[in-house]
Amino acid sequence: MRPIALEQMKAVRLMNRIDQKYMAATYLLPELLQQVADHYYVQRIDGVALAPYHTLYFDTPSLDMYVAHHNQKLNRLKLRVRRYRSTDTTFFELKQKDNKKHTHKTRISVDATQFDHCLQLPEVQQFVATNTPFSISTLQPQVENHFERITLVNNQMTERITIDTDITFHNHTTNIDANINHLMVIEVKHEVGTPTSAIEHALHQLHILPRRMSKYCIGTAITYPNIKHNRFKPKLLYIDKLALI
Repeated sequence: MRPIALEQMKAVRLMNRIDQKYMAATYLLPELLQQVADHYYVQRIDGVALAPYHTLYFDTPSLDMYVAHHNQKLNRLKLRVRRYRSTDTTFFELKQKDNKKHTHKTRISVDATQFDHCLQLPEVQQFVATNTPFSISTLQPQVENHFERITLVNNQMTERITIDTDITFHNHTTNIDANINHLMVIEVKHEVGTPTSAIEHALHQLHILPRRMSKYCIGTAITYPNIKHNRFKPKLLYIDKLALI
């Protein structure tokens, strides 16, 4: 596929956008990419299209943020530190969903060497105090994940797609490891009011339907025995079903 550089990707702002997620078996990835190759650029950094990501999510001992998502609470949030290994940059990030189901992300840059100890940084402590209802003393590492991401942008520069594969989890509370390597998570982001895109048409042709999915919540549910997960059970069953295909 034709390459596009990270600097060029910054032009794809998508300020008034629609986000849609999909889950599918990883073996469908080559066929999906083949169907849309003429309609999209692929982001390459130093010639490489697969970008490794490393993320650590924080929560309270009672998993308040996980429970808020599980119970479909409005105005919920997630806190994480993420290392973008291709660009060797690291950010402490707040993802917040408001009562209109809009997602907002705020972040600050942190030193990559402080990834595991970022809660001790004064700038992170100030960020948490300013932007969240939580005290820094109540937060602890919860679930860590690794995955690889392919990023596409359409020819018109009005749509961005991320495809995440090789997703693994480590739970810092239970010390349990897990993976969903048979699964890919696709997120399509485009401007409101745009017609059906090439990727959406290809997904429909491959019978891949929209399915919301939080890596933090799914990772917690499969690595934390006996945690409440009723609302996520259909997704967990679907993930297990894909492993049998």
